Amino acid sequence: MHTVACIVQPGFAPFEFGLACEAFGLDRRDDGVPLFDFRIVTPDPGVVPANIGFSINVDASLDFADEADLVVVAPIPRESWAHVDERVIGVIQRAVARGAWVLTVCSGSFVVAASGVLDGRRATTHWRYAATMARMYPQIDVDPDVLYVHDGRIITSAGTAAGLDACLYLLRLELGAELTNKIARRMVVPPQRDGGQAQFIARPLPESTSLSLSPVTDWMLENLRLDLPVDQLAARAHMSPRTFARRFKADHGTTPAAWLARQRLIQAQRLLEQTELGLDAIAYECGFGSAAVLRQNFSRTLGTTPTAYRARFSCTPTALAS
Repeated sequence: MHTVACIVQPGFAPFEFGLACEAFGLDRRDDGVPLFDFRIVTPDPGVVPANIGFSINVDASLDFADEADLVVVAPIPRESWAHVDERVIGVIQRAVARGAWVLTVCSGSFVVAASGVLDGRRATTHWRYAATMARMYPQIDVDPDVLYVHDGRIITSAGTAAGLDACLYLLRLELGAELTNKIARRMVVPPQRDGGQAQFIARPLPESTSLSLSPVTDWMLENLRLDLPVDQLAARAHMSPRTFARRFKADHGTTPAAWLARQRLIQAQRLLEQTELGLDAIAYECGFGSAAVLRQNFSRTLGTTPTAYRARFSCTPTALAS
């Protein structure tokens, strides 16, 4: 992935638009991250008003989007959902036809839905708009309970911060775990929120530091190779297993098992990139137990094999010399 086009239209949401600029538009070559050719495009170049009282000047037309490796679709206002610009629809259809990535943030999913490329696919949007999308496009399997959905070469995401999660997910697929972690560190955000995590977290921050689960999750990260049943984790948190599971879901938006599986996979990615350990050793270090289970998790979640992942992203001396 080398070229990125972000489509903005009148009434765009500045924060969600800014996520794409932050994720793909900044020069991070001093951290070893490749520089993308990132451009903001619009159907009618010139002044494009945002939805909160200011405008930006966009010089580029949609032509660049027809060549981009990734097309990002910023949110559009509700009144535009049923009247999406035909020129933008054409760009989306052509991008999917030529195998480019398409990524939406929040209500940008309505733009892609209008193009027809989501028909028969699974997708998401902000939970407040999911029922409307399902009603407008019954041929789309709309999932309101996740942060983002990856189906084919299309990634749809929920509102606000979930769009950043989707951007980091795509960057992880394209750049690998280590470079994506560097990008996330520069942003001061966690790099590992999983797409299956719930959009609505009942209590985003612990009610008091005395009840924080951070010591337990830190310990889990340090002991991934161990079997970590909920009753053991609950004991460390001085809670009953039922209370711990409920509290974990409220704080993290997912179950302890799902969170742990994701952390193990991320650690496996790091070891594949940074070491020459064999698959059995990596499986042991990450708690998968065997290379076969490691392969299953890679295939199911990342759509590739550990060997293929290492061949693409390894930064060990042996790989760099080859």
